Amino acid sequence: MPRYDEHDVEHYDRPRRRTRPRTKERPAHDDAVEGLVVTVDRGRFTLLVDGRTVMAMKARPLGRKGVVVGDRVRVVGDVSGADGSLARIVEVLERSSTLRRTADDDDPVERVIVANVTQLVVVTALADPEPRPRWIDRALVAAYDGGMSPLLCLTKADLEDPETLLSTYRSLGVLWEVTRRGPDRRIIGLEALHERLRGQTSVLIGHSGVGKSTLVNALVPDARRETGHVNAVTGQGRHTSTSALMLPLADGDGWIIDTPGIRSFGLAHVQPEHLIEAFPDLDEMTEECPRGCTHGDEEPECGLDAALAAGEADPERVASFRRLLAARSVTDY
Repeated sequence: MPRYDEHDVEHYDRPRRRTRPRTKERPAHDDAVEGLVVTVDRGRFTLLVDGRTVMAMKARPLGRKGVVVGDRVRVVGDVSGADGSLARIVEVLERSSTLRRTADDDDPVERVIVANVTQLVVVTALADPEPRPRWIDRALVAAYDGGMSPLLCLTKADLEDPETLLSTYRSLGVLWEVTRRGPDRRIIGLEALHERLRGQTSVLIGHSGVGKSTLVNALVPDARRETGHVNAVTGQGRHTSTSALMLPLADGDGWIIDTPGIRSFGLAHVQPEHLIEAFPDLDEMTEECPRGCTHGDEEPECGLDAALAAGEADPERVASFRRLLAARSVTDY
């Protein structure tokens, strides 16, 4: 006896597999407009499109391609910005720079954190909590590798002299600014920092408790980023920024991106030959290095050692570069 007869719905033929012709052609989306991603929240993206705030989602053809804050994208659909409207991101335009980290013990996934940034601002407190030079080194490596200019911002100079930390990085030529609280609780040094940010797209990174969100609120009064305090027992702050957010400076001449507290950088993707390109004077000294030379302390016949022996290289600068080189594999942050 047949399992089904003509009166059962299962009897009727279902569409056969592969009956729909497949094509590699994709819609051209000629009506797409450009937008700027300013924040990402659980698969929804907030964009700026011609000055309007537009909510969007990612189109399925993009697959697992990540969309991050700072991305320039093409969008279709409802870009009016009206309540309840939703557009669709169909393309991520080419990135000029990226801040990314390789998979590490804290995060098993390699990821891009932000894109199209011109300046990486490493915010660190001089005290409460104590500065972490190894973490600063790794942040500088990420900046040089990602095509960004680094800026060291030292906060809480009213608690500790900044010179001790600055002397470590002066030979690298890293730009720096120092801020402190005045008697009236106003931030002294904010104007100089603002000038460094003018005309740039800057991403601020730093451990929790260093005063990063306080700086953002001072630079962008409407930001209303939550601020926290440092635990007296652990010496660590509490994460107050929960997602990256891109904000225009108060005068409209520049952007800043506030990020959640970043505890570590996985840097396995950084290659020595790429890192040394950020130091043109040292790069010239390595032209005669053997193939595969990493320019580290233990490398035989490295051009940096020859330049040191001939008195043609600054010993402090070479030592600082090699410290950054070694920071790629350091696990103590």
